[in-house]
Amino acid sequence: MSETAKLILGEKEYEFPILTGTEGNQVIDIARLFNQTGYITLDRGFANTGGAESEITYMDGDRGILRYRGYLIEELAEQCDFLEVAYLLIYGNLPNTEELEAFRNNIRRHTLLHGGMQTLFSGFPPNAHPMAILAAVVESLAIYCPDALDPRDPQQAELAIDHLLAKMPTIAAFSYKQSIGQPFIYPQNELSYCQNFLHMMFAVPSERYQMDPDFVAALNLLFILYADHGQTCSTATVRMVGSSGVNLFSAIAAGICAFWGDLHGGANEACINFLEQLLAEGGDIGKYINRAEDPDDPFRLPGFGHRIYKTYDPRATIIKEVCHRLMEKQKRPDPLFELALELEEAALKNPFFIERRLYPNVDFYSGIIYRIIGIPKPMFTVQLAIGRLPGWIAHWKELQQMPRLRIQRPRQLYTGPPQRKFVPLRER
Repeated sequence: MSETAKLILGEKEYEFPILTGTEGNQVIDIARLFNQTGYITLDRGFANTGGAESEITYMDGDRGILRYRGYLIEELAEQCDFLEVAYLLIYGNLPNTEELEAFRNNIRRHTLLHGGMQTLFSGFPPNAHPMAILAAVVESLAIYCPDALDPRDPQQAELAIDHLLAKMPTIAAFSYKQSIGQPFIYPQNELSYCQNFLHMMFAVPSERYQMDPDFVAALNLLFILYADHGQTCSTATVRMVGSSGVNLFSAIAAGICAFWGDLHGGANEACINFLEQLLAEGGDIGKYINRAEDPDDPFRLPGFGHRIYKTYDPRATIIKEVCHRLMEKQKRPDPLFELALELEEAALKNPFFIERRLYPNVDFYSGIIYRIIGIPKPMFTVQLAIGRLPGWIAHWKELQQMPRLRIQRPRQLYTGPPQRKFVPLRER
């Protein structure tokens, strides 16, 4: 007999099944709670609510574990390139040689943008944020790719996936070129995914672009580390919007908008801004440690703590090692990185941070790598969105393949006024 949970309301008792996944928490299935009892649950921020059954990503916040489709993030980051991991997330298995080459070729075929799309960029003001441009132009793919809109048609869905993986780096690079007044650099399909992106970002027609292989490797690693992270705000947004039956482009555009916030994808830009401010103020770390400890001060130390991880974020460990390697190659100190190391050391010795298990998260060091590569701060979150794209696609695809797809529709606890008597305008 399966295990159940009992709920007592007044004199009535109700039972709800307990579900057990492959790993992780057990779950009380309350799908029939309202029908049986007339009650709903209230879970602000969804901290205790499972909104999906998923086979994609597993996390253990207490042990610092992150796995994509069962594979440890450390192994994937060390041995795979980004498109291998994208294939894994979207299709469930690591590809063999033939599958990977076919996947690469499908993406190469769609890297160019429709000529009409290029006119969109000229209409944006020079100071437009690249994330706003990215969301707008990705949404416009629903106009320019009319043969890839039906999520219930497997061929159209696959075509939409290819279009997005191929065109997102092009859109991102074009948005950057537009902002600095340089001509667009078209994709070079003989290059790898990350090489192509860096080429479109930094090459100019008047001279040969010398690409640093260590920068390519660092970008590839960052894309992998950000490729998925379970039911984040943006991923849940993609799934919720996708549950309406909308095309993939619109669902991803919604995810990009959610990702932009400084509590989500924009956090690494916030971290680098804080480090720069701290450096400009003379590096007074104690001042901000004290502010973080003050219960009456709303300040939170950027880059520390995570909703899931109560130990060191495994992605942050990898990124920190890459920072050290890039610094050794530069053969000159970076005051921002040195300050970040000092800040981490001070925080991890502080009882306040120890007791609350506040460790550096993935955003703390990633901005330093982008800075070394030469990517400007407004583009930081755009890089993360390119990396997160395979995860968003995988969750959208998983949702569409559910036997009984239902539109997601959370309930609410209404706290407004009860019915009121209407007063005509002349009597108010």
